[in-house]
Amino acid sequence: MPDSFWQWVVFILNEYGGLFLTGLKNTMIIAVLSTVFGFLIGLLVASLRSIKVSRHEGAAKRVCTKLLDILLAVYVEVFRGTPMIVQAMVIYYGLFRSVDIGKMTAAVFIVSINTGSYMAEIIRGGILSVDKSQEEGAYSIGMTYSQALRYVILPQAIRNVMPSIGNEFVVNIKDSSVLSVISVFELFFAGKSASGTYLRYFEVNFIVAVIYLIVTYTVTRGMRFIEKKLEGPGVVTITGSQSDSRSVITVRED
Repeated sequence: MPDSFWQWVVFILNEYGGLFLTGLKNTMIIAVLSTVFGFLIGLLVASLRSIKVSRHEGAAKRVCTKLLDILLAVYVEVFRGTPMIVQAMVIYYGLFRSVDIGKMTAAVFIVSINTGSYMAEIIRGGILSVDKSQEEGAYSIGMTYSQALRYVILPQAIRNVMPSIGNEFVVNIKDSSVLSVISVFELFFAGKSASGTYLRYFEVNFIVAVIYLIVTYTVTRGMRFIEKKLEGPGVVTITGSQSDSRSVITVRED
């Protein structure tokens, strides 16, 4: 048997390298799918919560919009205010207790709705950060609010929050480790399986930590590269007039 720390590291890698790769593959599948689904959930929630209803609208529409906003706010607060490890236990052993669902499917569902609550606030913050003149300019050329949101506000908002979206992806890679409590075979769970044979917990967790570090560092650098690619020189200006006023929509690419 190995005598030193590094000999044990090499020995464990030779013995359980395939196990770590399988766990890493599942971790990346969960992180990628959950980030995509979480982004879509967040986009929907943020868009619905940004709906504006004037006092001239019908009372039923105003009440329904307010109730929807309250329900969505509760969803965001609940999932942002409770640990994902607790959410995993409650959802898997509670909601899915009588449902035949695979662990990977449950894992993606759990992380997606958790991510969606954070994405909703990230995107809503991005929407609020867009200058009001952009919305006014959209109205001046005949757009409705939904059109202004889709074609003018959201593209700028999403671009502004791209670093935060990338950060959520990195967080999901790391936080998928809590899914070991429902026996999802991701990277951390693979490490637990490997450490039990020879009781070399320090060496195994050192290997797992290094793998996480390499993956998150690579993803972070990749996201920064994508952000730079999305940037570019140029200003796109849409000018429209309404009555005697004149509004300008400007999309800057610094």
